[in-house]
Amino acid sequence: MTSDVWLPLPLQEIDGLPDGFVYRFWDGGEDGEQEFPGDPADCAVYVVPYMKPVRTRARPLEHMARLEVIQTLTAGVDDMLANLDRVRPGVRLCNARGVHEASTAELALTLTLASLRGIPGFVRAQQDGEWGGGFHPALADKTVLIVGYGAIGSAVEDRLVPFEVARVARIARSSRATERGPVHQLSDLPALLPEADVVILTTPLDDSTRGLVDDEFLARMKDGALLVNVSRGPVVNTKALLAELEAGRLLAALDVTDPEPLPPGHPLWHAPGVLISPHVGGPTSAFGPRARRLIASQMSRYAAGEPLGNLILTTGD
Repeated sequence: MTSDVWLPLPLQEIDGLPDGFVYRFWDGGEDGEQEFPGDPADCAVYVVPYMKPVRTRARPLEHMARLEVIQTLTAGVDDMLANLDRVRPGVRLCNARGVHEASTAELALTLTLASLRGIPGFVRAQQDGEWGGGFHPALADKTVLIVGYGAIGSAVEDRLVPFEVARVARIARSSRATERGPVHQLSDLPALLPEADVVILTTPLDDSTRGLVDDEFLARMKDGALLVNVSRGPVVNTKALLAELEAGRLLAALDVTDPEPLPPGHPLWHAPGVLISPHVGGPTSAFGPRARRLIASQMSRYAAGEPLGNLILTTGD
């Protein structure tokens, strides 16, 4: 029996796909209710639609009786992890490492610089036709703490280097040595937070990081420090962050929020010292070419019986 492969991009847009499979286009549709392109029970490889609601992405899973691979086009896989009870044992879950690092790191630096240099205020002043000067913090000579030092965290540091920061500290689940310096474990956060002028969150969302940025975390940050979140909204306790923002003690630049999308009228929209972008770390002109290369590479590996890249876990292990 020929195996089906569900793709969220049209087949003709992806070069280098191996023969021997039936490729079916399915991106969920505009309303998430698009009909399945074939019998889900015949699907062996499911490339998850990008930027669609979780209910849409997860909808076919329980019908995929022969599923072998779930390939996301996101770096984070928390949405799929929450739905793996719908699939059989032995399914390999792979993420999109290599697709989003550059774009997300770009945005992390953009948010950091815009917040420090007061760009939102300049935009408002321009709209009002007002000319105002004054001093603003520079990124130069600041200490930056990166929480979640994986591929995206490393890419953020790549982009920090030319800005002459005083120091970069790195946090991950476990400690290790790198050419740039040590990576500290999560338990070292209490000691490192008071030293940081900028804290950039690039950590995955899981049980160990959900609500990581709570009252205690924020209280340890120095007065006037900037929190930048390009990871997932629930990593930050929104109520705790709002209290610090409204007190004027901290600044925040957020590409992700909890809840998300942030509903109209939510107090975070109008909190002092906050800059919000609508979860746009990944969707840039860099996404398409890199996503297509990833899909072709993974399918070539799958066809040849080789180990897949970016493997996060295998269900049932």
